[in-house]
This record gives sequence, structure tokens and C-alpha cells, in this order.
Amino acid sequence: MDSPWDEEATQETSRDIEWTKISSEFTNVGYREGITAGKESALQEGFDTGFAVVGAPLGWDIGFLRGMASGSIAFLNSNLCNHPEKESLLVEARDIATKLAAVRFTDVVPRDLEAEEHALEHLADSDDGMDENEELSDKRKMEGLEDMLSRLTAGAANPDVGDKSRPTMDDVRILEGRLQALNARLGLAVNRS
Repeated sequence: MDSPWDEEATQETSRDIEWTKISSEFTNVGYREGITAGKESALQEGFDTGFAVVGAPLGWDIGFLRGMASGSIAFLNSNLCNHPEKESLLVEARDIATKLAAVRFTDVVPRDLEAEEHALEHLADSDDGMDENEELSDKRKMEGLEDMLSRLTAGAANPDVGDKSRPTMDDVRILEGRLQALNARLGLAVNRS
């Protein structure tokens, strides 16, 4: 027959085991939450910096140039324009606008070499290959379809769209120079503030 002392010792041992288990679980949960909070904080900081330093200024520049090209086309199509070269200037403005419309953010954003190096380190450390993010994969497929569509429509007549590699920031700067020259010939002053 077991003594009542054995039962009490077993209960005390069970409580100690249960306490150790609960304490360990809380420690693990706290650790995971701390890691998650740290990652989220770093992610938010990275997003904020990327948006303020890269995304917003690039988006603003491209949007400004597209708006300026559209404004030039509207002016050339209006009755206010009596320029002797109106038709050839309109062709130039439409060409610039078409090429600016084909520029994507992914074409002009600078490469994040630090992020690429980090990804390569993780890829080298893992035994299995990295699966591509499904959202990124879908975006690339959609961009591929857009490229094919541009070759079938207006881009088919324009060898600069769809038949070569994607536009670069250098291409955008060339288009900006062409647009400034066009507006100068039209006598239009453009204020970028």
C-alpha cells in the first residue's frame, strides 16, 4: 500500500513539472513575440526610409514628367497653339508620353544590393531552394503579359517598346531632356516646385 506521503510528493513533483512547463512556454512565447516585434519594427523603418528616400521621389518625378507630357499634348491639340511645326511637335510629344507610360517603378528603382546579399546568404545557408513569393510571382507574370500586349498594340509600331530590355533611369532622363526641349520650342515654362 502506498503511503499518503508518496501521494503528496507526487503531487508536488507534478506541480513543479507543470510550473516548469508553463514557465518555459511563456518564455518561448515572449521570445517569439520579441523577435516578431523586432522584425516588424525593422520592416516598418525600412519601409519608411524606402518610401521617403526612393519610392515617393521616383513616383513624383515619373508622375510629373507624365503630366508635363500630357499637358504638352493638350496644348498642341488646343486652339491656343499656332506653332508652325505643330504636327511634328505633337508627334514628338506623343512619342515621349508613350515611352513614359511604359516605364514601371521596377524599371527605375535602384537595386538594393544589401537585400540581395542578405537573400543570397540565406539561400546559401538553406539546403532547399527558396520559393518565390506568390505575390511577386503573380506581378512578374502580369508584367510579362503587359509586355506581350504592348508588342501586339501600339508598341508593335515602336521598336523601342517591348522589343528591347525594359527602360532604365537613363532612358527616363533622356525623355525628360526631350520633353524640356519640346516645351522650350513651344515657349512653355515649367515650374517643378
